[in-house]
Amino acid sequence: MRLPRKLLFWIIAAPILLVLLAQLYFFLQIGWWVYFNPGSTAFMRQQQNILQEKNPNFKLKHKWVPYAQISRNLKRAIIASEDANFSEHEGVDWDALQKAYEKNIKKGKVVAGGSTITQQLAKNLFLSGERSYLRKAQEFVITYMLEFWMSKERIFEIYLNVVEWGEGVFGAEAAARHYFGTSAANLTASQAARLAVMLPNPRFYDKHRNSGYLTRRAGLILRRMGSAELP
Repeated sequence: MRLPRKLLFWIIAAPILLVLLAQLYFFLQIGWWVYFNPGSTAFMRQQQNILQEKNPNFKLKHKWVPYAQISRNLKRAIIASEDANFSEHEGVDWDALQKAYEKNIKKGKVVAGGSTITQQLAKNLFLSGERSYLRKAQEFVITYMLEFWMSKERIFEIYLNVVEWGEGVFGAEAAARHYFGTSAANLTASQAARLAVMLPNPRFYDKHRNSGYLTRRAGLILRRMGSAELP
């Protein structure tokens, strides 16, 4: 039995239309965030739901602060640790991705990601934590949307305010209060270096703050911070 042409058309066209509508939503939402701060992100909401399953009264630690009220020490530390070419690339650092791929092949497991600050922000804003080729492709699309709409400084400002820094801890201000009892504006160079090193695995380091690797890596980042180029 042959399907009617109209039905066949919509079976093919409907998924394509839904994908295009999703891209339009992402594009317009990012345009809005050029001027207005996001109250939360998809990743923040996901983590809050997980934590509230254990404790219904749980609330995320998060407070937005303007870019100028975040220590230059922290900005330099994150650039040095996460994305040394942030000011130069257009969202994706293909050289870093190639190096990460070669390193992972050599080690036989995933030990390096190669994601830029913009890619990390794209994932945090809109996507789940699942790993798949489709999700990665969507991450690339959103990354270039962010770079189209926003200045590097605005991308970095949002990143600094929404990135995860521990269990239920999001953003530079909450992280500074949580770990050091100070504000994001007053972080010292050594404090900033430790926070930067925590980013790839913040929940682990929230529970293992005396990790030897954390201390050694923070010392390395501290030495690199002077050459970090800020947007």
